[in-house]
Amino acid sequence: MGIPKDLLFEIDSFLQETGMAESTFGRKVINDGKLLARLRNGKGITTNTLEKIHKFILSNSSKLQANSETNDNILNRIADALDRIAPPIRKGDTIRDSDAFVWHADGQFLEAIYKVNRVDILLLKGIDQQIELLMANTRRFADGLPSNNALLWGARGTGKSSLVKAAHAQVNIDTPNRLALIEIHREDIPSLPKLLTLLRDSGRQCLLFCDDLSFEGSDDTFKSLKAVLEGGIEGRPQNVLFYATSNRRHLMPRDMIENERSTAINPAEAVEEKVSLSDRFGLWLGFHNCDQDTYFAIVEGYAEHFNLFNKDIDLRAEAIEWSMTRGSRSGRVAWQFIQDLAGRLGKPLV
Repeated sequence: MGIPKDLLFEIDSFLQETGMAESTFGRKVINDGKLLARLRNGKGITTNTLEKIHKFILSNSSKLQANSETNDNILNRIADALDRIAPPIRKGDTIRDSDAFVWHADGQFLEAIYKVNRVDILLLKGIDQQIELLMANTRRFADGLPSNNALLWGARGTGKSSLVKAAHAQVNIDTPNRLALIEIHREDIPSLPKLLTLLRDSGRQCLLFCDDLSFEGSDDTFKSLKAVLEGGIEGRPQNVLFYATSNRRHLMPRDMIENERSTAINPAEAVEEKVSLSDRFGLWLGFHNCDQDTYFAIVEGYAEHFNLFNKDIDLRAEAIEWSMTRGSRSGRVAWQFIQDLAGRLGKPLV
């Protein structure tokens, strides 16, 4: 008999779907690898061979569909399992949800913080001038007036970050909900442009805070920070101010700056590149190790605030001994002494 009109089309569709070779098809149907070649050349076909072709195609198409459904089920189960173990996508909190936030660069969202770890500004001793200058700058910014980015630099444990958080709290006590404090971690500085875009039209004054900001070696992150603070095309949004704390005045190790000076063809230009970042901060506040009288004032201020005076304890003598074991006098050392004292007296620091 002649070849049915749609037979070759049916066979070709099957071969394309399964990826089976023509010779393989012929051998599997009637043990003749040249079957399809003869059909293409117009050779006739018996009714028995035609039935075998249809039966083979139908049988193997059903298996293919079953395998496809099985694969789909497997893929669906894998997807469901991944959904169960994957953390939910965090959309983030809005800028009105709180007065303090932490910026998460990976997910690019703000996390509201409802209880900030800070001390009252009245407990900060020995830094009166720094308090006055930073408070004035922060209040101007909160009122929408021109103000400067601030760099608080100096000895460790002298109250730099405590002052930033205390100033933010004091402004919001005077004018509730006026100012949002947003902490950005040093390693997330490259995401700062994205954060600024998010805050630009937020309708709220936002104080960005980076604690312990510094740069090492070949770290080029400082270049992106320079452009964001001042000098970029868009510039810093009017509703955003940047406060940073650092142990270094120029945010870079002294030996790194000196190395640039000694090895560069033009030493002045090389050093200028490294120190120009700190110039983006219009307000510099220096913090230095406190003298003994200031140390006593800090300790006694904490003791009075938390009611830790005890007739059996010589507060000053124990405070001196504590500072000697630490090798320094600072607000941080005073606070660590107060925590130890409160623990020994069985009194919570609330």
